[in-house]
Amino acid sequence: MPDREPAPQVRARVEELRRLVNYHNYRYYVLDQPEVSDAEYDRLLVELVRLEGEYPSLQTPDSPTQRVGAEPLEAFGTVRHLTPMLSLANAFGTQELAAFDQRIKRMLDLPPQELIDYVVELKVDGLGVSLLYQGGLLSRGATRGDGISGEEVTQNLRTIHSIPLRFLGEPGRWPQLVEVRGEVFLGKEEFQRVNEEREEAGLPLFANPRNAAAGSVRQLDPRITTRRRLDFIAHGLGAVAGASFASHWERLEFLRGLGFKVSPHAEQHRGVAQVQTFCDTWQEARHRLPFEIDGVVVKVDRAELEERLGYVARSPRWAVAYKYPPEQETTVVRDIQVHVGRTGALTPVAIMDPVRISGTTVSRASLHNEDEIKRKDVRIGDTVVVHKAGEVIPEVVAVITSKRTGAERSFVMPTRCPVCGSEVLRPEGEAVARCTGVACPAQLIEHILHWAARGAMDIEGMGPALVTQLVESGRVRDPADLYALTTQDLLSLERFAEKSAANILQAIAASKTRPLDRLIYALGIRHVGDHVAGILADEFGSLQALQQADEERLAAVPGIGPVIAQSILVFFRQEQTARLLDKLRAAGVAAPRRARRRREGFFAGRTVVFTGSLHALTRQQAQHLVKAQGGRPSSSVSRQTDYVVVGASPGSKYEQAQQLGVPTLTEAEFLAKVGHG
Repeated sequence: MPDREPAPQVRARVEELRRLVNYHNYRYYVLDQPEVSDAEYDRLLVELVRLEGEYPSLQTPDSPTQRVGAEPLEAFGTVRHLTPMLSLANAFGTQELAAFDQRIKRMLDLPPQELIDYVVELKVDGLGVSLLYQGGLLSRGATRGDGISGEEVTQNLRTIHSIPLRFLGEPGRWPQLVEVRGEVFLGKEEFQRVNEEREEAGLPLFANPRNAAAGSVRQLDPRITTRRRLDFIAHGLGAVAGASFASHWERLEFLRGLGFKVSPHAEQHRGVAQVQTFCDTWQEARHRLPFEIDGVVVKVDRAELEERLGYVARSPRWAVAYKYPPEQETTVVRDIQVHVGRTGALTPVAIMDPVRISGTTVSRASLHNEDEIKRKDVRIGDTVVVHKAGEVIPEVVAVITSKRTGAERSFVMPTRCPVCGSEVLRPEGEAVARCTGVACPAQLIEHILHWAARGAMDIEGMGPALVTQLVESGRVRDPADLYALTTQDLLSLERFAEKSAANILQAIAASKTRPLDRLIYALGIRHVGDHVAGILADEFGSLQALQQADEERLAAVPGIGPVIAQSILVFFRQEQTARLLDKLRAAGVAAPRRARRRREGFFAGRTVVFTGSLHALTRQQAQHLVKAQGGRPSSSVSRQTDYVVVGASPGSKYEQAQQLGVPTLTEAEFLAKVGHG
């Protein structure tokens, strides 16, 4: 069905909404001076999304609705920068900065007492990128790479709100082509949040915000990049067609005018003495910044002097990076304690003599996991070197073994949860050990929220604020306690009236008859997501049958395997689990017995991988069709893969299929197999 032709007033409204959303994005993400509430901004964006959905012909590449939503890539392409992205020579300390100043004067044949005009900018520790704008619209974004060529990461850079999709102001004042250079970075708070999430998930931690930013920009799936609140600061220009500048300061003002965030701490200084004062001031003041810097960039301001000075190898003679030394201190580890996180992850923490690093006093440092302790050989009583990873997270860098006395004690990871006493499980191949207690107080809020989530027991209104009150008041100690709540229990909580209490109790009662797969998923068994829960419900038909299955029986189920089987087995043998299930049955929570689903269709019991772009379906739609026939969509090719469906411009998965001898299907053949025409 062809698109409806939008009326002139609709077209005008879309243009106005686009202008307003872009403007408020600029106020919020670049200037940090919002003019409207989040709710008002959301209303504007929702209206724009609705109108563009109704009239697809009105969508444009620079619309703020197009920041997220692209399909995952299979690999990044390589692009050549229009002008090279040069690295900077370093200056470590006062003498080397003075030598840089004197060298410039000799090359320009200026007297030693001449004062050079410099621009100084804080050196944000992030990932250098180049943004190409044509006609004022973002057309391409790439990493620095080797300075000549980099990886094209346009999809991911479009998700960063401080990168404009189109220049600010009227099109007539934009140069036709502009290459913008800058730094993608992660703020200290966001860096800490991302690492906490990774630690809970048992993933390797990012060593610093720069690595985190680089890892985020290089995600093949832009939706992952979106979840990390990256930022961008512009600091220079590459190729420009239609504009020229007398100084570097003019370039920065030009970038500000186009809508870019430029360092608010950039300053103009006359003479190297003023530059040194700026560097010294920020060496201590940097700890108050919301992002990490590792020095100051010093640039000759006048463009004419830049041209005369030129370049050496791959760095300009007219700029230098004044680098700060890393801050490290020594202290003594007095104890190693185990912290149990909200998802049950056990994290060993070093308790140390207090020491001041990067502007704050540090007395605790995460040791991450048992393997990390063994790798660094950290013992109780050791003298250690400590720093802050990304000036945020205290970290033990190394042990000073020469200071050992023989009285140091090795740390042993507990086999029982230090909070609730349940068994600790560390599956083979994983770094993180976890508590298996379904009612462990350390993770109870998270358990209850998971239990009540839409894909689980779907208890409407059971949000974080209510769950926190129920847990902290002692009314709920496990998910079964939800079914014993009374109107009076809820009315005694903050901001609860009779109507809202009645609604919550009604939603709790309605959850008692959720299907078996939802109940299995709600239990929160490690590695058992909604898909695996469906397989288990189909295979066993009842919770009791699943509870009684041994490891061999579990591992034999297609799609389960030994790791998931072990996780299920350990979960059901805990005393907490048995008590919870007894309480649930007594409360009337009993999923109806599920008849074993007949697996029908060509892909029943088969593993299918997709590569390349599909024409008739989205990737998600195609995977759904495989599931509907009892098959298993997968993201990686192995000898266990039954078929690889090959779309347009296939990636490395197609080559892997050929190497392993895995059968392939064209999109047309796939559609015929699933009966989709």
